[in-house]
Amino acid sequence: LTLNVALHAQSAAEILKDKEAPLFYYGIDFTKAKLIGDPNANSNDIVERQFAGINALMLNEAKKYDIAGAFRREELKSDLSFVDKRNASIDPDNIASSNTEDFYHLSEKDMATLVKGFNGGDRTGTGLLFVVEGMSKYKKALSVWVTLFDIKSKKILLTERVEGEVGVAFSFRNYWAAGFKNVIDKISNRKYKEWVSK
Repeated sequence: LTLNVALHAQSAAEILKDKEAPLFYYGIDFTKAKLIGDPNANSNDIVERQFAGINALMLNEAKKYDIAGAFRREELKSDLSFVDKRNASIDPDNIASSNTEDFYHLSEKDMATLVKGFNGGDRTGTGLLFVVEGMSKYKKALSVWVTLFDIKSKKILLTERVEGEVGVAFSFRNYWAAGFKNVIDKISNRKYKEWVSK
């Protein structure tokens, strides 16, 4: 019986529906992100401080950025060390862009490649990763690939591009954090139901 269970990979819908199925949050991966239309941004500071700051904010203010609630979980176990390490290795010279098309530069295939190279530790179950595609000052929005994958096999169970509008904020961190809140709210209000019914 255990053999059958191991071979039967659950679908994303089954995992989302099953409140007991462990879901593990790995944070926000910025390694593919393009910052569009912000020529005065300090790319070194963004890599050294801001990306980690946004990631920490999501967990430090978990009531406001309710990722667990969006996925109908009481709580989400998480470990940001893998994304923090990846994000810290980004080349600051590759972040800035003035090309509006960079807001749409990734595909499902890119997610498969990224997850294959992602180290999720020796956990089992389902990993949740937010992969940032574009952060556009022109559009006042960011685009994120919400990705669920099997931690052991690194097989993608679901990946979907979701856009989040930003509001008005003075710091880099808070400006873009509003976009993530918007993405989380969209999952909570609409996307979760769509994914479960697939």
